[in-house]
Amino acid sequence: MSVRRALAYVTFAAVAWGTAGPVAALAFDTSGLGPLALTFWRTAGGFALLLAVWTVRVLRQKRPRGVRPAEPRGRRAARIAITGVGLAVFQAAYFAAVDGTGIAVGTVVTLGAAPVMVALGGRVLMGERLGAGGRLAVSGALAGLAVLMLGGDGTGAVRPAGVAMGLLSAAGYAVITLYTRFLGRQGRGSDPFTTTLTSFAVGTVCLLPLAAVEGLWPRIDELGSTLWLLGYLVSVPTALAYALFFAGLAAVRGTTVTVITLLEPVTAAVIAVALLGERLTAATAVGTAVLLSAVAVLACAEARGSAAPARADVLSDR
Repeated sequence: MSVRRALAYVTFAAVAWGTAGPVAALAFDTSGLGPLALTFWRTAGGFALLLAVWTVRVLRQKRPRGVRPAEPRGRRAARIAITGVGLAVFQAAYFAAVDGTGIAVGTVVTLGAAPVMVALGGRVLMGERLGAGGRLAVSGALAGLAVLMLGGDGTGAVRPAGVAMGLLSAAGYAVITLYTRFLGRQGRGSDPFTTTLTSFAVGTVCLLPLAAVEGLWPRIDELGSTLWLLGYLVSVPTALAYALFFAGLAAVRGTTVTVITLLEPVTAAVIAVALLGERLTAATAVGTAVLLSAVAVLACAEARGSAAPARADVLSDR
């Protein structure tokens, strides 16, 4: 695959992921579903479509040149469980953040805090060096979050409960990424597409009882609109975006991917303000700019080798 096509695939995936929050906000209104139930339907539908893609991949795959040593059953079960639960927390808490504090703020907090948590976790748990650029990025991200939380104008645009859900979502992402990186260092990494597929399966199972308690079935009165929204959520920002992302990932550097995926919160914010009537205060805009700039600085620091993750780690379980 050419680099140009790979960049196009990754860019499409980032923009598509940016539409997930706005579509979820519309689905909350039409369906009456809560964040857990909506995440369940997205995860279950995404698993079904990704399973179909995986089946096609297996049928088209050439005969392997060698046989990879079998992973011990206990280690494999632990890997699947950790990534699956982490994915469920990441996606459910993100939708809760969107529901709690709006699309723009919820998305920016989640996707801005996640890389910073990964950098801090890598430093504390794995001894990775942050370097001057990494320390600057972490400081900038914390400053951006502080501006978001403390710089409101009394309109209630930034709600602490929703921000907390965004941070929980970022923590779920950080756990998955750090664990994947740890396995990669031990030579126990797996194909990121297969990891995502099994994570969706575990997430579906974990979310089912919680979604049933919250209310599994949508309202009847606007069922048509709900089905269209769920169909889009399952197909475009889930199955199609993941498939194109993993296809393009093979030809694009991990740091480049990190920067391109900043299109996700930008897309969500633009849709929220331009189409859904959300209001961005001056403090929210400044905090968003600072937070996303910090992520860009962190990506540049990683490109210089101060904390470079393996390619398969970058958003492999988004």
